[in-house]
Amino acid sequence: MAQTTVPAMPQHSNVVQKYLSLVKFSHTVFALPFALIGFTLAVAYDHQTFRWSLLGLMLLCMVFARSAAMAFNRYLDRRFDALNPRTAQREIPAGAIKPQHALIFTIVCCVLFVLTTALINPLCLYLSPIALFVILFYSFTKRFTALCHLVLGVGLALAPIGAYLAVTGYFDFLPLFFSFTVLTWVSGFDIIYALQDQDFDKGQKLHSIPAALGTRNALRVSNALHFFSALFVIGAGIFAQFGILYWIGTAVFTGLLIYQHILVKPNDLSKVNMAFANTNGIASIVFAIFTILELVL
Repeated sequence: MAQTTVPAMPQHSNVVQKYLSLVKFSHTVFALPFALIGFTLAVAYDHQTFRWSLLGLMLLCMVFARSAAMAFNRYLDRRFDALNPRTAQREIPAGAIKPQHALIFTIVCCVLFVLTTALINPLCLYLSPIALFVILFYSFTKRFTALCHLVLGVGLALAPIGAYLAVTGYFDFLPLFFSFTVLTWVSGFDIIYALQDQDFDKGQKLHSIPAALGTRNALRVSNALHFFSALFVIGAGIFAQFGILYWIGTAVFTGLLIYQHILVKPNDLSKVNMAFANTNGIASIVFAIFTILELVL
């Protein structure tokens, strides 16, 4: 019998996979649910008109901004990534993507982000350079301050207020509760994630809360930040007088914040990745689902 040959996958498919891996596209699960909360707040709570086209533009802004930030971070940190055994197989140090290509990808994403904001409303366009500055500036901060985790938190905290502005074109108080939730939540779990590189950061004179304070004190700081995260989601529910669905989501979110601190102990960091990716990913998705259902129903 004649043998049949299986056609090879197109080369461009492999390239797409490399860039999706470069920007850790799966980690969009952290900020995107809160962007959808901000969007739904504007439509349902503030009684704005729902448009699929506007939702699509908002999602594109999220993708372009986050892709630019992640690619730039990988470009800027390529020397450290190559030296760190945990990160040596990332796309740039492993040779899968050339540094200059990652930088070009960053610039293209930045341009597309600004062009997309121009299609939304003038305020989003005017604020787009500020948003880009914040999310790109984060990549420099580990070189001079242990507060880099908070800068990352600020970058992701732009998601709910940015989505709200995309719909309304003006600021309001309620979305800020969710922005501060994201700021403290992300900063707290980024400290947990940074525990893996504590010794490496010290050796390379890089700054982080774990490198500055040690494991036990870093976890205390993370605990404090997540305590404030819980206060902000509770504050939002009280301020807006949300109903039972919101409080179910809040209970799950708060419970998972507590659970990740049970998983990670000063003398046992084996479950850091589980706490970082799985627990926080589930927390954001479940909280967003219940919050959106509360707003819509």
